Parts: sequence; C-alpha cells; structure tokens
Amino acid sequence: MEVVRIEGLEKTYRTGAVEVRALRGVDLSAEEGELLVVLGPSGSGKSTFLNILGGLDEASAGRALFRGKEITAFGERDLTAYRRDHVGFVFQFYNLIPSLTARENVSLVTEIARDPLPPEEALRLVGLESRMDHFPAELSGGEQQRVAVARAIAKRPSILLCDEPTGALDSATGIGVLEAIDQVNRELKAVSILITHNAGIADMADRVIHFADGKVSKIETKGRTKTPKELSW
Repeated sequence: MEVVRIEGLEKTYRTGAVEVRALRGVDLSAEEGELLVVLGPSGSGKSTFLNILGGLDEASAGRALFRGKEITAFGERDLTAYRRDHVGFVFQFYNLIPSLTARENVSLVTEIARDPLPPEEALRLVGLESRMDHFPAELSGGEQQRVAVARAIAKRPSILLCDEPTGALDSATGIGVLEAIDQVNRELKAVSILITHNAGIADMADRVIHFADGKVSKIETKGRTKTPKELSW
C-alpha cells in the first residue's frame, strides 16, 4: 500500500537578492513497511526533502501526498495534526529533557498521541526495558539516541523520519541504534526514511535514494541484503 507520494517537489530559499534552489523537482513514492536510506553530499537537498515530508517546511512547488491527501496544501491546523498523529522524527542530537527519565521523556509523546504505544512498550522495542527509569545523564550516547527513537515511535507513526541518527555516534554504538530502527520498522510497518552520509548503511535498506543538486539522481533496490550488525562502516 502506497503511503507517500512526492511529485515535482521544489524548494527555493530567498535571502534578499540571493536565491538558493534546494530542491529541483523530486519525484518519489514509498509503500508501507519500506525502509529507505537517503544518501548524498551536504547541500544536495536531503534534509529539506525530509522537512517538507514531515510538515516542518513548505514546498515552493510540487506536491507531497500522505495516503492520497496533499500535505503540501494543508493549513497549519491540519499540518499540526499530521505531525502529531502520523510522523515520528529522530535527529542527530537526542533533545531529551535532562530532568526526566527515559520513560518520562517518551511519555511526553504518548500523552498527546491519538493511539500511542505504552512508553514501556516503545522502550522495549528499542532494547531499553532495563533502563526505563534512568535519567539521560545516566545513559550512554547510544542509549540516549534509542530513547529518542522510542519517543518517535511511541505515537505509532505511519512515517518515521531519521536525519543522521548515527552521526554523533561511533560505529559500535551506531549499530545498536540502527538495529532499533530496523526492529521498529519491521514491527510497526512504518515507512522509514533514514538520511546518512555513511554509504555503508545502504545495505540495510529496501531502496537507496541518491540525492545530488536538489534532485533524485539514482534509486537502487537493495532488498535488505544485510542486517545492521553485518554492515561495513
């Protein structure tokens, strides 16, 4: 079942007389349960694409559709509901609240979501059932990022968007985070889109989307040839 469809997506940023075309006509679709890895150099449009799909930024032209509904035509009220009910975000930096435990950080999402997982279940999915009542300062970097993944998936999102989720981690710790994302993707069947500069991560994807100069330059079908533990970093 198709969940996401992108048609001719464009984004232009203007600062005074300066104009930057971040996206130049992106076309892409994704089905339920797919795991896509997005590769490309800095400035190629990867994060801009993710932000528009996630409802955090506006397109200049083109369309982004979620289950047939054009999110690029949504007003602020509908965008807020879309982000709240259907989209989970994981960023490079964990953004956990230091004074709250892992369980309480995840609960911030479950208290406002429409049909959430219990915080304990979300933390179990990422392998942190024994660390639920620890504060961020008591957790390693990889564990903190897995709490961030649990927080993102606790709302049972249809789309999980991960922007450099292992960028601040060493390879061993990063593999643990990728295992959590892979596990969540398989169990919740969310479309999972993972931006990275690390081409070694590509082999865990169903498809690899290559960005260059604001466009999709190539799409490779991988079929998940490797598990996160088997990846070459």
